[in-house]
Amino acid sequence: MNKRWFYQILAPIGLVLMVAGCSDEEKQVVQQSETEQTGGTNQTSENITAKEATIKKFEQLEKEYDAKLGVYAIDTGTKETVEFHENERFAFTSTHKALAVGALLQQKSIEELNQRITYTSEDLVNYNPITEKHVDTGMTLKELSDASLRYSDNTAGNLILEQLGGPAGFKKVLEGIGDNVTNPERIEPDLNVVNPSETHDTSTPIALATSLQAFTLGDALPTEKRELLIDWMKRNTTGDALIRAGVPKGWVVADKTGAGSYGTRNDIAIIWPSKGDPIVLAVLSSRDEKEADYNDELIAEATEEVIKALKVKGK
Repeated sequence: MNKRWFYQILAPIGLVLMVAGCSDEEKQVVQQSETEQTGGTNQTSENITAKEATIKKFEQLEKEYDAKLGVYAIDTGTKETVEFHENERFAFTSTHKALAVGALLQQKSIEELNQRITYTSEDLVNYNPITEKHVDTGMTLKELSDASLRYSDNTAGNLILEQLGGPAGFKKVLEGIGDNVTNPERIEPDLNVVNPSETHDTSTPIALATSLQAFTLGDALPTEKRELLIDWMKRNTTGDALIRAGVPKGWVVADKTGAGSYGTRNDIAIIWPSKGDPIVLAVLSSRDEKEADYNDELIAEATEEVIKALKVKGK
C-alpha cells in the first residue's frame, strides 16, 4: 500500500480516536480549536472576496468614466484600509495647498499668522478670487491660508509657498514628516500641467492621505494649529460635488480639491462619520487626453465605494 495514501486515511481516524479518548473538557478544546481554524479561514476568504469586489467596482468606474483612478483610505479607528492604485503617481494639483498650509502652520506661530504680506497685480496668476480684491492692502498669512484652502486661490497658494522657501522648502517640510514621495517643483498655475511619465508636482494617493493625516490628526502640529487647519478645510467652498457628495448625510468633511490637465480631478479629505473615528481619504483621477474634461461624479462614486468597503454605512 502507498504510505502517503495510508497516512492520509489514518490521520482523520487517529483524530477521531483521540477525541473519543478525551475527557469532555478536552473534547471541547479540540472542537473549539477546529472551529477557530475554520472561522479564521472563512473570515480571511470573506475579506479577500470583499476587497476583490471593491477593486472590480473601481475598475468599472474607470471604464465608465474613461479615466485612471487612484484611491487610498484608512479608518483611523479600525485601521482598515481601501487601496486602488494607491502607489501610482498623479498630478497633485491644488490638493497640495492643504499640505502647504500645514507646513506654514508648522513654521509660524499663531501670532505670526497676523503678519501682512504685500503683493502687486503682477503677482496675480490665473485664478485669484480673493487676492485680486486686496492688491492695495495686502493680506495676512491667516487670510492667505483661508483664501488658499477655502477658495483655492492660486496667488494665495503661491505666496504661502514663498513663505516656505518655494517648492524646495515645501518639499523639505514634507520630508520632515516622512513624505519622500510628494514632489513639488513648480508654482501655480504651471504645477497643474503634468505630462505622462513626468514626476514633478506629483504624488500618490497613499502619500497625500498619510501627510494630510499627519497634519490634521497626527503630531505634526499642536492641537490649536490642527484645529485651525481643519476648520478652514471644513469650510471649503469648492468640494460639494466631490467627496462630500459621496458620504452619507450628516457626516462632516474637511477637504481640499484640485484639477488640472489630462482631465485631472482630485480630492483629499478627513471624514467624520456620525459615529466612530475619522476616515482619511485621497481620491485622484486623470485621463489620457491633455484637454480632456474631468468628472466630479467619478470622485463622488469612488467615495461611495470606499464607505461601503469600510462598512461604516451604519455608524
